[in-house]
Amino acid sequence: MLNNIQLKLLASNRAVIAAWIAAALMVVVPAAQAQNAAANYPNKPIRVIVPFATGGPTDILSRAIGQKLTERWGQPVLIDNRAGAGGNIGAEMTARAAPDGYTLLLGTAGILMVNPSLSAVRFDTLKDFAPIALTSNLGSIMVAHPSLHVKTVKELIQYARARPGQLNYASSGNGSASHLGMEMFNRATQLNIKHIPYKGAAPGVADLVAGNVQVMLIGLPTVMPQVTAGRVVALGVPTLTPSLLAPGVPTIAESGGLPGFEISNWLGLVAPAATPRAIIVKLNAEVVDLLRLPDVKEQLFKGGFEPTGSTIEQMASVLEAGLKTWAKVVKEAGITID
Repeated sequence: MLNNIQLKLLASNRAVIAAWIAAALMVVVPAAQAQNAAANYPNKPIRVIVPFATGGPTDILSRAIGQKLTERWGQPVLIDNRAGAGGNIGAEMTARAAPDGYTLLLGTAGILMVNPSLSAVRFDTLKDFAPIALTSNLGSIMVAHPSLHVKTVKELIQYARARPGQLNYASSGNGSASHLGMEMFNRATQLNIKHIPYKGAAPGVADLVAGNVQVMLIGLPTVMPQVTAGRVVALGVPTLTPSLLAPGVPTIAESGGLPGFEISNWLGLVAPAATPRAIIVKLNAEVVDLLRLPDVKEQLFKGGFEPTGSTIEQMASVLEAGLKTWAKVVKEAGITID
């Protein structure tokens, strides 16, 4: 028979074992629940928040992806346009949404990496969002008015350096991608090409064609008709490799002798931060796969997008590095928004 001491030890051991089992269940049960959620995902409509007005280029991208996901999963993917505050309204809505994989954001480099340095946003890019995948780049190009008689970025640099403060560049507004891109160019070349902001890309291009401004870094679909017509001169694209959307146009890095110069105006999908990892992985696999489909590629090319795709980790690295890079550019250039 067991004595009192042995009985007490046995009871104590049972209590310890019970505590271990309870602790193990606290880990295993949520993990199992997450796996079950991913296995059954999706079982209701998915909302993709697009933080811009309807009719823009982002509609082409979001609807192309949404249509394919709907076909594959048999659940509607609803596009919810929530414009305002430079995209911050849509981003804030996503950050506050339930982290169940049924609310996603089609984010941009500007919203997720630049806006936190330009305004008092109510989201933290790294803490409030779970990266899913980069989807595409919205191609852009540096162009100049023919009156400058420059055909390369290097010639533009020489021309501007010989005439400090005399050249102006147009942008589609303070804090826009075209503004930030040219300020990065100014920093890289130590030039002082002055900024003239416009209320949108179209009026900026119109003034460039008229010769009222001399340079612009703007989206390919907006300006390529003017390049084709010979009204402006294509100097280079701000990516590390030439763009399929601008055949024959070199990179700014190559044309300007600026190794490593890159401005990536990407778009990508994110979810609220606590969304189960298994659902994020499932979304990544589907999105990356459908971006390889010929009909999706064709749709995106027509809209001015170059399909990319990425791993979850690659997008996370891009976000982390981009936040630091653009914070420095914004501070050094003294950029503010209206």
